[in-house]
Amino acid sequence: MDANGYRLVAENLTKRYFGAVALVDVSLTIRAGGIHGLLGENGAGKSTLLKIISGVHRPDSGRVLWEGQPVEIWSPRAAGALGIAMIHQELNLVQDLSVAENVFIRREPTTRLGLIDWSALRRMTRELLDRAGIDLDPRALVRELSIAEQQMVEIARALSTNARLLIMDEPTSSLPERESNRLLELMTTLGKSGISILFVTHRMAEALAVCDRFTVLRDGRLAGVAARAEVSAERLISMMAGREANVLYKRSSKSHTIGAVRLAVEDIRTHPIRGRRGAQVRGVSLSVHAGEILGLAGLVGAGRSELARAIFGADRRVSGRILLDGEPVDIRTPRDAMRLGVVLAPEDRKRQSLFPNLGVRANFAMAALDRFSRFAWMQKGTEARELDRFRLALRIRMSGADQPARRLSGGNQQKVILARWLVRKPKVLIVDEPTRGVDVAAKSEVHTLLDQLAAEGVAVIVISSELPELMSIADRIVTLREGVVTGETPGPEATSEGLMTLMTLGA
Repeated sequence: MDANGYRLVAENLTKRYFGAVALVDVSLTIRAGGIHGLLGENGAGKSTLLKIISGVHRPDSGRVLWEGQPVEIWSPRAAGALGIAMIHQELNLVQDLSVAENVFIRREPTTRLGLIDWSALRRMTRELLDRAGIDLDPRALVRELSIAEQQMVEIARALSTNARLLIMDEPTSSLPERESNRLLELMTTLGKSGISILFVTHRMAEALAVCDRFTVLRDGRLAGVAARAEVSAERLISMMAGREANVLYKRSSKSHTIGAVRLAVEDIRTHPIRGRRGAQVRGVSLSVHAGEILGLAGLVGAGRSELARAIFGADRRVSGRILLDGEPVDIRTPRDAMRLGVVLAPEDRKRQSLFPNLGVRANFAMAALDRFSRFAWMQKGTEARELDRFRLALRIRMSGADQPARRLSGGNQQKVILARWLVRKPKVLIVDEPTRGVDVAAKSEVHTLLDQLAAEGVAVIVISSELPELMSIADRIVTLREGVVTGETPGPEATSEGLMTLMTLGA
């Protein structure tokens, strides 16, 4: 490290893509040890900065110093040789291999005969896990681990290469609170041991709980640098957004009226889905009214997403029935659901919703081709007007209607998916983790949109792993555990402790 105790110093980095400026004159200093938070709205330049530090892209100007010496980080391999490792949101593990095999993949110890020395491999892994404070069995198959435990395997693999800077890109975005806390505790332990961690997150409470210092980006530029003791959540959000913002969105005065039951499900049961983490639904009955926001809470494996997919017709039901406006309906496929006005925005947008190589226009219109066509001809003018209306309403940041969806930030991808369903004017909107990977200001915008839809009479079901989110927007919260309903709480009366009790112990 240099004389000032910095492990990495990035000075005046600028990067352009196809003429568009992604990063302008941005500097970053990371100390040896501790956790440094990198914050910013979607599209602020965080991903570009991470790609430069990790060797995926080279800056157009500026320089990087590693432990006091100027370096050229030509590739991820060059970054790894320096001691920089990036833990991505999408984990890069071989599911059918063990923890030990994944940690030392392609670097396994061998016997004199050139065969893998399994005893040595497990011993080395056990010693590494013990040093890092990770409680995992080296022999366990990765596919049997929780997402948080798989994150720990990724961290262990990085540490096995003597990494001294870990870049953690939204590591808790898909985790419930208990597993998030477990991962954050490990990060804190590593930071205290001298490992530097660059932590990217949209969960403000987590950032304030574990980070020592913050760098905030806005619109590709440096918006500010501050130590934890110097800032509040409100100040950080203001720096990110360039305006004052509330930490949690609070619903409007609820002047709109909650109407009759719009959707009811009775004794819904499903088969377990092979290869998918999560529980089967074991007999769930619930209802949501027109003009109501119903929250669904539960830990991993509670069956929340499985219930949503069963209602939408994406997964087959074993038994049970669905009623819409009091009348039984037969939903066997998503097409049936869409025809009836029931739509689902699933939790995994990249695998289940997005067409990454198609443009924004095509992604937006995908579920409403019947509305944008006449006599088999697309009505381009109508399509363009509707896209522009939702672009303004949802504040979708895009360079043009034909920009490939893969080049949008995660938050803007989510907004395009929501716009796709909203243009159908649904009766029932089910949104699974609607603000995962979305920045604080955009979360408020999504919450406002859901509130507006409820005011217009749409029945909204929100699935979220963030209890504060559900408590801030839901009229009622239904908790699930292992595929069954364990309780129901009015939103204004809900507490984290009460919901967690229902989610873990039942009624």
